[in-house]
Amino acid sequence: MTSTPEIAIIDPNTLSCLGLSSLLEELIPGAVIRTFPSFAAFTDDTPDMYAHYFISSQVYLEHTAFFLQRRPKTIVLAAGEAGPQLAGVLTLNIYQPEKDLVRNIVQLHSHGHRHGHPGKLPANPLAGHELTAREIEVLVLVVKGLINKEIAGRLNISLTTVISHRKNITEKLGIKSVSGLAIYAVMHGYVEADQI
Repeated sequence: MTSTPEIAIIDPNTLSCLGLSSLLEELIPGAVIRTFPSFAAFTDDTPDMYAHYFISSQVYLEHTAFFLQRRPKTIVLAAGEAGPQLAGVLTLNIYQPEKDLVRNIVQLHSHGHRHGHPGKLPANPLAGHELTAREIEVLVLVVKGLINKEIAGRLNISLTTVISHRKNITEKLGIKSVSGLAIYAVMHGYVEADQI
């Protein structure tokens, strides 16, 4: 039996915590995401229960010994490409466009879970809600950034049919945003992370 993945965000910046939490909830439906304003608040919880730690570079630098022991689970939130150079630690540039941020989170997930994930969701949590071949084609084109009219032209179907397929995809998967659909498509092998 698999458990729900739990993710900790440790950052004194409330706005960063809220934004990242919102994005991760969209990208990883069902995940439990908790935010902590300080390392002390985090350690007062049960720190080793989390599948991932998204932490500010300041918190990482102040508590390196703790996070080095948990390196595969640690992702440091870097302030741009010029953030601290942290050898062997995964970093995420938080000052980039949403599409790039989503792509990088997907790539971090792929890199970090090549050999499985202790708290991963069941292989097919949507059993009974599989997409049709045409819906998969539409999904792939949506996550590659095509608009409905372009999808209709590419697949040689009507605009109304494209809209109908998109509605069915959203209802079946329970995912409304393009970024959420992108992570679904990558995690199920429909597209590579570098194609979105």
